[in-house]
Amino acid sequence: MLLLRRAVPLSAFRRRTDQARLREKARLIMRPDDANVAGNVHGGTVLKMIEEAGAIISTRHCNSQNGERCVAALARVERTDFLSPMCIGEVAHVSAEITYTSKHSVEVQVHVMSENILTGTKKLTNKATLWYVPLSLKNVDKVLEVPPVVYSRQEQEEEGRKRYEAQKLERMETKWRNGDIIQPVLNPEPNTVSYSQSSLIHLVGPSDCTLHGFVHGGVTMKLMDEVAGIVAARHCKTNIVTASVDAINFHDKIRKGCVITISGRMTFTSNKSMEIEVLVDADPVVNNFVKRYRAASAFFTYVSLSPEGKSLPVPQLVPETEDEKKRFEEGKGRYLQMKAKRQGQAETQA
Repeated sequence: MLLLRRAVPLSAFRRRTDQARLREKARLIMRPDDANVAGNVHGGTVLKMIEEAGAIISTRHCNSQNGERCVAALARVERTDFLSPMCIGEVAHVSAEITYTSKHSVEVQVHVMSENILTGTKKLTNKATLWYVPLSLKNVDKVLEVPPVVYSRQEQEEEGRKRYEAQKLERMETKWRNGDIIQPVLNPEPNTVSYSQSSLIHLVGPSDCTLHGFVHGGVTMKLMDEVAGIVAARHCKTNIVTASVDAINFHDKIRKGCVITISGRMTFTSNKSMEIEVLVDADPVVNNFVKRYRAASAFFTYVSLSPEGKSLPVPQLVPETEDEKKRFEEGKGRYLQMKAKRQGQAETQA
């Protein structure tokens, strides 16, 4: 039987095609190797899913016009809150949408919902904003121009431009803020920074990399979360989960064959949360002309949970050196600032 369809104007068809290209959806079931011993999905696993969705949609958009082919590289992840824990057996629904483009960057907003397939219950677990830049497949150091998007309202473009300028300024301010290296200390005392600090050394292989031969942003974030989780677990010796991640800045690309060192140290504790600074350094061991460099940095916040999943008090951090005391006060400032922001949002919603 022949079905006749009403003709769709070419302009309307193009608009629908453009809108579809600006959105990406994926579903994944959470398995035991995605979670900790208590069954809670690792924050790094969620971050990796978020980044993969962002990379797909931004790369697709940046190659939507005729011209030099490229792949989108992650430059920054804005603060990400883990609103609800996800567990083994649940299905993660990841949706991504391009919300702003500048001349050389793409803003992608990602939402993650968890679904209990036995009950059908769904809940929002994460919201994240990521920034990508298109790099030429012919020359990894060449940043290409981004095809513009059409906004449904003028205010959307203006708001997006403000977000772009704000993140650009903060990236510049934080690029060299964390220039020091975390050094091990012999026989540290419990509850001190040295007692829980941890490092992971990883050789970058082909499976970690993009078509360019540099590391996926999601791979780096997953390793950062693993190290931060070890620091948190060593400090409180309980089940811990990621509560939030401050903005993650990717200062430079990490190429295949590099040895990366991911280091974490406790910077601040409140009554029920821990802030951990994570630094990523890359060492191009096969290239004598390039020195070790800082590739990424971020602050992770963890909470301690009982076997029943209830919040537990956190042992108070004991800063010893002047630098540790300074970092503690800076962490306290970030904590109080975010606490005030959440209270303001709650009062507005009420």
